[in-house]
Amino acid sequence: MTRFIPSPPHALIQEAVARALAEDLGLAGDVTTNACIPADATVSAVINARAPGVIAGCALAREAFHQVDPSIVIKEASADGTRVSAGCAVIELEGRARSILIAERVALNFLCHLSGISSATAEFVEKTIGTNANIVCTRKTTPTLRAFEKHAVNCGGGKNHRFGLFDAVMIKDNHIAACGGDINAAIARVRAAIGHTVKVEVEVDRLDQLETALKAGADIVLLDNMTTDELRTAVQQNAGRAILEASGGVNLDSVGDIAATGVDLISTGWITHSAPALDLGLDFK
Repeated sequence: MTRFIPSPPHALIQEAVARALAEDLGLAGDVTTNACIPADATVSAVINARAPGVIAGCALAREAFHQVDPSIVIKEASADGTRVSAGCAVIELEGRARSILIAERVALNFLCHLSGISSATAEFVEKTIGTNANIVCTRKTTPTLRAFEKHAVNCGGGKNHRFGLFDAVMIKDNHIAACGGDINAAIARVRAAIGHTVKVEVEVDRLDQLETALKAGADIVLLDNMTTDELRTAVQQNAGRAILEASGGVNLDSVGDIAATGVDLISTGWITHSAPALDLGLDFK
């Protein structure tokens, strides 16, 4: 069964692509292509994977070509969430050579970046197989691209943490410090200010803080930079009362051991802020 992966709203896609094209074309357009390619020349082209990975960003690539020239015929050979090997076709194109060349870099920039995120996420997810832990992203995203980067995490099999500051409470160490170091006070203040549908998460870095957060009614507790032994103890201490999230020091070498402790979520900013781009390229047939 094909997994349903919700796509960002089309209005966001249109806006992001329009900004990217305006940045690339400036006031004069593509001076190279317009000078050496006849206006009526048509071609067939293909975007291929040059390395194995998981695809994300097809909607943005498609929008880039269509904003430049709505007459370009586009066929997605590998949809978002598809695992590809080197040489696999991702998008096939037919249309004016000028138009395809003008949109090429914007389309590839989105595709390569987002496919890099989905591919990195998939690597982390593979390390958790056999456990109940889910890999989740953070707010450590490229400004203005968060919706697309979080979509890419979904394409790689991960899940999304809160989208922004507005959709969930996350009481971090500095919030607690500003409340006089009192976790109870911090939770009480937010409970008094938010609606009943908003989840409350609290960050702790010691096991004694975990019990305090649980008794204060935290829905989710983030266990920050704890050892695997501490994480196991936290899972036992929690006894299913709240969702437990492990964070800090998460990498491909450590994520499997962290998942084996029994935590529910493992959050990592690396998959969005440091994942290498997936090598994709466009060639005329």
